[in-house]
Amino acid sequence: MTQPEVAVPGGPAAGAGAGTPPDVIHNIGYRNYNGPRLGRGYARLALFSQSLRGAYGLGRSAKSKVLPMILFGAMCAPALIMVAVAIFADRTDLPVAYTRYAVILQAVITLFVAAQAPQSVSRDLRFKTTPLYFSRPIERVDYVAAKYAALTVALFLLTAIPLVILYVGALLAKLSFAHQTAGFAKGLVSVLLLSLLFAGIGLVIAAVTPRRGFGVAAIIAVFVVSYAAVSAVQGVASNQENYDAIGWLGLFSPITLVDGFQTWFLGATSAFPHAAGPANAGVGLLYLLVLLAVIAGTFGLLMNRYRKVGLS
Repeated sequence: MTQPEVAVPGGPAAGAGAGTPPDVIHNIGYRNYNGPRLGRGYARLALFSQSLRGAYGLGRSAKSKVLPMILFGAMCAPALIMVAVAIFADRTDLPVAYTRYAVILQAVITLFVAAQAPQSVSRDLRFKTTPLYFSRPIERVDYVAAKYAALTVALFLLTAIPLVILYVGALLAKLSFAHQTAGFAKGLVSVLLLSLLFAGIGLVIAAVTPRRGFGVAAIIAVFVVSYAAVSAVQGVASNQENYDAIGWLGLFSPITLVDGFQTWFLGATSAFPHAAGPANAGVGLLYLLVLLAVIAGTFGLLMNRYRKVGLS
């Protein structure tokens, strides 16, 4: 690296003397980047990896790891207890079906989404770093897809690993291999759809505000209030013996939407009052269409949001 040239006041750089150039170009020692240009695909993968690691506090301070690891432990602990019961109590089946596990622990999942969705996107909005992302080869669809995929995978790990524990424990307890494998496969399909749905809703809410605290409160409110309202109205419908309405009402809350879908499509036991589930195959098909529409709709809303904030 060459030493930078310094302009001396009144010297040649000032251009005052006869025959001296009017301007001086200073060499301050910067060198051009001559390494490989990894392009858009690598940038998208790097953003996905960084966001996924951040969801569990990896690569961040020890304080950032506390909450996600506590929630992960809270998801896995009941599965370990159920496995111990199945092994030592000589049961013929697991205490809880694979498809019911995430529904029972929905509060833990909600807290995870509420904590990590704002962490993923709100800080970029608050510190106005999104224009820096889009000044590179990465585009808006890459940013949205990477963030959506990262939170979905983080949620899938949170919900699927306990199912793996249940499955391995069931095989160690020498329960029916065919029955447990079928239940495990249904459980994985269920939590995959749940992860897509919860990630989309959480990111849409978090992307509205740059304030992380507001995002956390809003996500908890949406999931908790919608579930409480739907459950209350379903309870009223059950008391009035209007069982057909119970299935329709499940369309209006994220967790009951997943529950109704898996009841119809996967043959799971419903958590609805009187195990009503969807009233018929037509309602079940509607559950599937609404579920896919919400997932696609949240992605579309995120794309629309980042068209507005990408340049400011």
